[in-house]
Amino acid sequence: MVKRTGEIVLGIIGAVLFCFFTLFGIVLFRLRNDEEFQQEMEKMLTQQSGMEKIGDFTQIMNSGAWFLIISSLIAVILGIVAVVLIKGNKKPKTAGILFIVTAVLSFIVYLGMSLIPALLYLIAGIMCLVRKPKKVIEG
Repeated sequence: MVKRTGEIVLGIIGAVLFCFFTLFGIVLFRLRNDEEFQQEMEKMLTQQSGMEKIGDFTQIMNSGAWFLIISSLIAVILGIVAVVLIKGNKKPKTAGILFIVTAVLSFIVYLGMSLIPALLYLIAGIMCLVRKPKKVIEG
């Protein structure tokens, strides 16, 4: 039986890092109604991009916050499911595929911002697929 401690640790650390994306999304969602934050953003946006309507920015921020919250929660849940599948060496191939698919999709969806947690998921997925139980040679 192969010990899967490395894959489990990498999966848990990756899930925790994706939790930070969830928290960031929640902070963005809560800031959308903060008057001081809106005024500061309005001033910054009119100087840089010429965007006149702060309402447009607020709508974009609201949508982005929800997208960040939902997509990062999905990544966390898939990571936890993969860790459960690894535990006890139940279904390492399924867990590996789940880790790799989640890593690639999250990296694409977050435009590379999820590099570290995606890399951890990718390494855990590759380890799940590559490591095989040692064959005992009877002689």
